[in-house]
Amino acid sequence: MFGDHDHCIAEISKVKNISVTKDFREMFTNKLKLNGTTGSLTITNVEFKNSGPYKLRLVEGKITSDFKFNVTVYARLPVPVIFSKVSSQCSSSSSSKCVLLLCSSMNVRDVSLSWYKGNSLLSNVSVSDLNIRLSLPLEVEYQDTNTYSCVVNNPITKQTQQFNINDVSQIHSNLNQCFSFTEAVIRMVFSALVGVAIVAILIYDIRSRRVEQNLKDQTSNSNPK
Repeated sequence: MFGDHDHCIAEISKVKNISVTKDFREMFTNKLKLNGTTGSLTITNVEFKNSGPYKLRLVEGKITSDFKFNVTVYARLPVPVIFSKVSSQCSSSSSSKCVLLLCSSMNVRDVSLSWYKGNSLLSNVSVSDLNIRLSLPLEVEYQDTNTYSCVVNNPITKQTQQFNINDVSQIHSNLNQCFSFTEAVIRMVFSALVGVAIVAILIYDIRSRRVEQNLKDQTSNSNPK
């Protein structure tokens, strides 16, 4: 049976030696597998709507026994995403350089988002409104060598994303190299453009002088003394 009003969804009758499955408001269509020998009921392709109270009722003659269960269906947990940014100043310490971390995850049922330093819990957050995305910030000193973990968990499972300061240091170094290379290329291109411009100006100046000289010569020839 399912629901607060004990709607029958599957039934076995030993007297008639039959096994019958019944759909309840299309919630269990093609999802129920009833074992006629053991009496076990398997629900496949579960959805959120399959959560709720279940009851197994055994009837033997005049004796009736009820066994109650409560089933909760949880969504598959997403893997959290960590965003990082290097800051020139720490707000929580005297260190001159920090890494600002933001762990983010899609919000699903009964989920919390937590930051761990090793095995020690630093902070966590949970939001009942599933339309609000979970986000949790953390500030880490740039020279910190500890491993931090962002964990998304519900009552039955969890997903973890780890962060090490060396990753950001390497990325930051690569970015600096990239910026240095880009800057060098820009300077080379700029120098080349300046050189081309200078050559163009010189050519224009030479041609202008030639045209001016030709005009003077023509003027002198047309007006002899």
